[in-house]
Amino acid sequence: MIEEFAVVTKRFDDHVMLEIERRTACGFCGQKRGCGNATWGKLLRHNSHEFPADYSIDVNVGDSVVVGIDERIVLSSAFYLYIVPLFTMLVAAVIADTLFNNEFYVMLAAALGLLLGFAWVKGHLTGYGRNRKPYGKKYRAIVLRHADETVSCKNSKQDIASDD
Repeated sequence: MIEEFAVVTKRFDDHVMLEIERRTACGFCGQKRGCGNATWGKLLRHNSHEFPADYSIDVNVGDSVVVGIDERIVLSSAFYLYIVPLFTMLVAAVIADTLFNNEFYVMLAAALGLLLGFAWVKGHLTGYGRNRKPYGKKYRAIVLRHADETVSCKNSKQDIASDD
């Protein structure tokens, strides 16, 4: 399970909207000099994004929680987002190459195949399955626990001193 800290921004009956808490390795998010993160943040406009998550514990707006998503879901999403569009692009290019003797049509078919692959992926990930449940819920994150319940690691120096 991949875990990350988030803040609850909205609560609904069946899900909550979360926003990831941005954390840096050094902890100096407000520092403008000496770190490239502030420069890249200004350049790329690191805005926060909300996303839905299922919950089974009592959470309220403003709570800091730990949210998780299964690794298999991340891998299958990466497969759908990368492999399927590339495969449809290659198949469309090969078909256009066998049917037409013009490179322009091959490039056009490759671009069209890529766009169709992305459209299929979007339809598949937001569409409905055999049991009429949306696929999107399968790929939804889950609120695991409140962030203050997170167990911190022991200090390794204390463990070494106690072994002596």
